[in-house]
Amino acid sequence: MKPTKEELALQVDVAEWSWLRAHLERGGLIVVAPELEIAAVGERIARDDTATVEAWIKAGNLSKPTDSQIAAWDANSAARFSTLIISPYVLMKEQ
Repeated sequence: MKPTKEELALQVDVAEWSWLRAHLERGGLIVVAPELEIAAVGERIARDDTATVEAWIKAGNLSKPTDSQIAAWDANSAARFSTLIISPYVLMKEQ
């Protein structure tokens, strides 16, 4: 049974960049654009909604972290992110 958006919303947590860095090393981080709701994105990924996820990727609303983002987060130890684990990925949205 696939989780609902409401169930996933209860699993959203806050993390510091240093906690997420290990997931970057294994290629598991996905950056969610500010205009998207992280639980809604998680639900679409968990339900294998390929069309929606591909549209978000094409529009630049879902992406791997860029080198410039990584450098900025490395320089800012106070950076905080909303996070949601949708194995094998960790969705992250800058706060």
